[in-house]
Amino acid sequence: MGDERGVNMSVGSGGGFDYGRAFSRNIGWVTQQEQQALRQARVAIAGLGGVGGAHALTLARLGVGKFCIADFDTFEVHNFNRQVGASLSTLGLPKAEVLARMIRDINPEADVRVFRQGVTGDNIDDFLRDVDVYVDGIDFFAMDARRLIFNSCERFAIPALTAAPLGMGVSFLYFKPGAMRFEDYFRFEGVSVQEQYARFIAGLSPAMLQRDYMVVAEAVNFAQRQGPSTMMACDLCAGVMATAVLKVVLRRGELRPAPWAMQFDAFHQRLRFTWRPLGNANPIQRLMLMFIRPILRGQMDKG
Repeated sequence: MGDERGVNMSVGSGGGFDYGRAFSRNIGWVTQQEQQALRQARVAIAGLGGVGGAHALTLARLGVGKFCIADFDTFEVHNFNRQVGASLSTLGLPKAEVLARMIRDINPEADVRVFRQGVTGDNIDDFLRDVDVYVDGIDFFAMDARRLIFNSCERFAIPALTAAPLGMGVSFLYFKPGAMRFEDYFRFEGVSVQEQYARFIAGLSPAMLQRDYMVVAEAVNFAQRQGPSTMMACDLCAGVMATAVLKVVLRRGELRPAPWAMQFDAFHQRLRFTWRPLGNANPIQRLMLMFIRPILRGQMDKG
C-alpha cells in the first residue's frame, strides 16, 4: 500500500444543526464542560467493519468531534449480519467513505480525516497526528498492521484500547502509556504467524467465557481467515469502548490497564476480570496456549 495522507472531510454545520441541542441528552452523565472536551477530542479508529463501524457511530453520538478513520476494504453481502455501514445501498462502496458520511450525518461539524488505503508504515504518523485515543477495530488476522499501530501508539504515548467481539460478548484491554506494553503482554516478537494467532486469542480472552456454546465448530477456519461474529457482540463492544474512551478523555473513573483484562459474556450473563502479570508468559496463559495450539494447528491444516 502506498502513502496516503488523511483527507480532511470536515463539513460546516447546516440545516439547523446545533451541537449543544444534538448532544444535550448526554448532559447529566457528563457536564457541559466535559461535553465540550469530548467535542475537541480526536479519536483514531483503524478498521471500520464489525466493531470499528459501531465504535465510530457510538463515539459520534457521544459527541466526539474529531476522527481519524482508516479502512481499505469495501462492503459486501457477508457483512450484513454485523457491520453498521453494510446495506444494499452501500454494497461495493469503501467502508471508510461510508462511515465518514455516517459520522457527518450525525454531526456535520465533525472533523473526519479519512485514510482510504488503511494504515501503513508510510502514513502511520499522519494517522496518529493530534490523536487523544486509539480505538482498535482491525481484522483479527491483520497482525502486522495491529503491531505497527499499537507500537506506534506507545511511541507517541497515546492510550490504545481494544474491545474484541467474542461469541455473544466482549473482551476489553487497555494499553496505557507508561504501563504494560502491547508487545510485552501478547509476546509476538520472533514467533510464527500461527503462533501469533494463538497468543492473540489467549491474550484477548484469558477468561474464555465464550468457549462452550459454539454449535458449528467448522465455521471457524483460520486457513481461510474467517470466523463467526454477531451484531450483539459488536454492540456490546461499542458500548464498552465508548465508555472507556470517555473515561480516558475526561480522566474520570478507574480503568484498569493491561495486564488486566475484562470480559463480559451476555449468553452466560457472566463478568470476569483477569490479571495476568507477564502477559502470555504468565503460567496460566502458558497452560491456555497448550490447549489452543493443537486446535489452531488442526484449523490451519484443514485449510
